[in-house]
Amino acid sequence: MNRAMHPILSVAMACALACATFARAQAPQSGLSFHDAVGMAWAIDPVRTELQVGHLSARARASAAGSWFAGGPTLSGEYMDDHMLGSNEGYTTYQGGVSVPLWLPGQGSATQQVASAEAASLDEQLNVEHMALSIRVLDAGAAALIARTRVDVAHVLYDATARMATSATRAVHGGELASADGQMAQAAMENARNELAMAQEEVENAVASLEALLGRPVVPDLARYGEGDVMHARFIAPRDMEDNDPRIKVAHRNVEAAEANMKLARRSFMPNPEIGVDAIHEKQYGSPWDDRVGLNFSIPLPSEVRNTPIMSEARNRLATATSQETQARRMVHLEMMRVRERLIAATTARQTTRAAADSMERRAAAQEHAWRVGETSLDTALAARLAAASTRLASARADVEWHVASIRMLIATGIVP
Repeated sequence: MNRAMHPILSVAMACALACATFARAQAPQSGLSFHDAVGMAWAIDPVRTELQVGHLSARARASAAGSWFAGGPTLSGEYMDDHMLGSNEGYTTYQGGVSVPLWLPGQGSATQQVASAEAASLDEQLNVEHMALSIRVLDAGAAALIARTRVDVAHVLYDATARMATSATRAVHGGELASADGQMAQAAMENARNELAMAQEEVENAVASLEALLGRPVVPDLARYGEGDVMHARFIAPRDMEDNDPRIKVAHRNVEAAEANMKLARRSFMPNPEIGVDAIHEKQYGSPWDDRVGLNFSIPLPSEVRNTPIMSEARNRLATATSQETQARRMVHLEMMRVRERLIAATTARQTTRAAADSMERRAAAQEHAWRVGETSLDTALAARLAAASTRLASARADVEWHVASIRMLIATGIVP
C-alpha cells in the first residue's frame, strides 16, 4: 500500500470511530423504562411505608371516634369498716361503680372529621413522595447516562491521541519530528487515559446511586421520551398543572385538617362529663344488711386556663397551614415556569450543540490530516481533537438533558411516563 495513503486512512478511521461512538450515545438503549424504574424505587421506598402506616392510623382514629362514648369506662370502688378505729360494732360498707365519659355536642363528629382530614392529607403526601421519588430516579438515571457518554467520548479521545502518539513516535525515530513533539503527543495520550479512568469512576458512582434507589444496578432508558409525549400531556394549561400538583393538594388538605381541628377545639369547650351507676352493700350495727343502687355523674365546668391554650394551638395550626398553602402555590408556580423554560432552553441547546459537535469533529479530522502532511503543528491538532471531544460530550449531555426536561415536564403535569 502507498505510504501516502496512511494518514488519509487514519483520519477516515478516526471519523468512523467517532461517529459510531456518538451514534451509540444518542441511540435509544433497550432496557428498563422510566415508569418501571419508578415502580421499582417505589416498592422499596421507606418513606412510602411510613406514610402508609400513618394513613392507616388516621383511619383507625376516625373509626374509633364513631364510638358511643368519648373514652373508656372508669371503675371505682370503696371499702369501709370500723375495725381501724379500735371498735368492732360491725359497720362495714362495700361500694362500687362504673362510669363512662360522654361526648359534648358535636364533639364526636368533629373528631371523626379531624382524623379523616389527616388521612386524606397523608394520601396526598404519598403522591408528593411518589413525585419526589420520580424526580430523584430521573436525576440519578440522567447522571448515569451522562457518565456513560463521558466514557464513550473518553474512549474516542484516547484512541485518537494514542493513534497520533504512535505516529509521532515513528516520526521521531525516523528523524522527521522533534522529540518534544513526541513527548507532547505522549502526554496527550496519558491525559486521555486519565480522563477515561475518571469517566469510568463516575459511571460506577452513578450506577451505585441508582442501585440504592432501585435495588438493582440498572439504568432506565430515558431516550424514548421526547417532545411528542409533552404535546399530548393531559394538563397543558399552567393553572391546570398547578391545581393538579400534589404539593398544592397536600397543602390544601392540611388547611382542611386545621379547620376541622379548629371546629373540634370549639366543641371541646369543657372536659367531658361522666355518668355511671353505683352499687352499695353495707352492714350497720343492729340492723340487717342493706343494698342500694344509684346513678352518679361528674360535670367539670369550663375554664379559661384549660380552653385558652387549646384554642390558641388550633388557631396557630390553621394560620400555619394557610400560610404553607400560599407558599406552596407560589413555589409550584415558579417551578412550573422554570420547568417550561428549562425545556425550551434544552431544546435549543440540543440543536446547537449537535451542530457544533459535528463541526468540531470535522475540524479535528482536518487538523489531524494537516499535521500528518506537515501543514500544521502537533499541538494545534491535539488541541482540535480535545476541543472536539469536549464539544461532543457537551452535545451528548445536552441530548440527555433534553430528554430529562421532557420527562420533568410530564411529571409536572401529573404523568409518570
